[in-house]
Amino acid sequence: MTVRTRVAPSPTGDPHVGTAYVALMNVLFAKKHGGQFLLRIEDTDRARSTAASERTILEALRWLGLSWDEGPDVGGPCGPYRQSDRSAIYKEHTGRLLDEGHAFKCFCATDRLDRMRMEQKLRGERQRYDGFCMHLSPTEVAAKEAAGEPFVVRMKVPRDGSVTIDDLRRGPIEIGWETVDMQVLMKSDGLPTYHLANVVDDHLMGITHVLRGEEWISSAPKHVLLYRYFGWEMPKLMHLPLLRNADRSKLSKRKNPTSILFYRSMGYLPQAMLNFLGLFALSSADGEEMATLDELVERFDLQNISLGGPVFDTAKLDWLNGRWIRERLDDAGFASAVQDWALNPARLGAIAPLARTRIERLSDLGPLTSFFFAGRLDLPAERLLDGKVPADVLRMAFQLALWRFDTLDEFDKSSVETVMRGLAEPTGAKFKDLVRHFYVAVTGNTASVPLFDAMGLLGRDIVRERLRQALATLGGSSKKEQEAWKKLDAPAAGEAEEG
Repeated sequence: MTVRTRVAPSPTGDPHVGTAYVALMNVLFAKKHGGQFLLRIEDTDRARSTAASERTILEALRWLGLSWDEGPDVGGPCGPYRQSDRSAIYKEHTGRLLDEGHAFKCFCATDRLDRMRMEQKLRGERQRYDGFCMHLSPTEVAAKEAAGEPFVVRMKVPRDGSVTIDDLRRGPIEIGWETVDMQVLMKSDGLPTYHLANVVDDHLMGITHVLRGEEWISSAPKHVLLYRYFGWEMPKLMHLPLLRNADRSKLSKRKNPTSILFYRSMGYLPQAMLNFLGLFALSSADGEEMATLDELVERFDLQNISLGGPVFDTAKLDWLNGRWIRERLDDAGFASAVQDWALNPARLGAIAPLARTRIERLSDLGPLTSFFFAGRLDLPAERLLDGKVPADVLRMAFQLALWRFDTLDEFDKSSVETVMRGLAEPTGAKFKDLVRHFYVAVTGNTASVPLFDAMGLLGRDIVRERLRQALATLGGSSKKEQEAWKKLDAPAAGEAEEG
C-alpha cells in the first residue's frame, strides 16, 4: 500500500499557521513512509471562499518550502482538486445514499428548526434535528418537490449505541450516537457540506491516512457512518492537538498573529518557521532543535506528538530564527535573504513613487520610509493620542477597523480607504482627525507617504498587528465594550468572528 496523505484548506481567509502545521505533519508522515502528499481546496462555503485566499494559501505553503505531488495547481490523476469543480460527483453520491435509504430530503424551514432547538433547550435536551422529515412518505416528498419547496439532504444516524474511533495516537475513542446530529450532506443550493465532500474526496483520491486537527473528533462518527453506508474502507485517523497560546487557549488572531504571511512580512526565514513547526513532532530527548525538512522527516514519529497541545511560543521562534540567521547563513546568504524580504525590485518599485516626490536628498528616504521595513512599532500612548480624537473613541475606531479589515477580499488602497472613511459615522469623529491617529499607529509618524497607499503596501497582516498593538497600548477593550461596538458593526464583526 502506498501511503497517501492530504491537507485540505478552506480558502476563506488568511493562510493560518495551523494550516501549515497540519500540512507539515502530513508531509512528514507521507515522506517518512515513502508515500505521497496531496493538496485539495475545500471551497464548499461559496459565500466566503475566494480565489485570492486560495492563491495566498498556496503561496504561503510554498514559501515554507512545502510541495505536493497532486493539487489544483500541479494536477494529478485524481482531479479536479477543487471541490467547486466536483459538484456532479457529490450529486451522484448523494443520490446513491437517498436510493439506498441512508439519507432523506428535509424540507424544514429555518423558523421551524429555530423553534425546535429552542424547545429542546428549554427542556434541557441536546439540540439536534428531530427527524421530522425522515418520516415523510414518498407521496408527501414528491408533492413538496412538485410544489417547489426547497430542501436539504440529511444523513440518517442511529439513535442508540455508540461508535469507536480508532485514533493512531489517542487509541480508541468511544462516542455515543445520541451526540451525533443528522448532518446536512447537501445544501439547498445543490452544493455539498464539508462532511460529504470530505469523505467522497478522500476515498476517490485514495487517501490512506488523515492527520487533522482535534476539533474534528466530534465529526468523526459522521464520517465513519458515511464510509459504512458507501461500503468503503476508512482511512486511518489521527487527530492532532491544536496549537495553543502561552495561556493554553486556542491560538487565535485576537491574541497573536496567526497568518503565515505575517511571519514572512516580519522577516522570519522560511526554514526557521518550518523548523519551528516541526519541533512539535520531535522528541525533546533528541537534543538538537535545528533541523531541515529532510532532517525532520528522518526524526519524525507520531508518538513524539504531545497530545497536551503544543504552545506557539513566539519567543522560541525568535530564538530559532536568530540561530538560523547566525549559523546557517553566510554573508552572501544573509544579503540574499534581506533582499528577498524587503529590498526586492517589486517592493522597492512600489515604494519609489510614494517617496520620490517627498524627498530632497536620497538620504531622506530612510527616515521617510523606515516603517516599511519594521515589524511592530513600540509607540507610547501619548504618541498615539497626539490629536483630537479621545482615547475611548480611538479604541473603538481601531477595533472597528480590525473587524472590517478582516472581511476584505482584497486589501489594497481602495478597500482600505473605504473602510477608513466608514469609521467616521459610528465613532462620531471627523475623518481627517481619525486619519492623523491612524498615521501614527501604522507609520509611527503624524505625516509620511500617503496613508492608504502605505497600508495597502504593508499588507493586512502588518497593519492588523500594528493596530492591535496600538489598541493594547491604549488599554485594549472589554467584553462589554466589544458587544456594544459589534452592534454598530454587526455584519463585519460577525464575519470576523467566524474566521
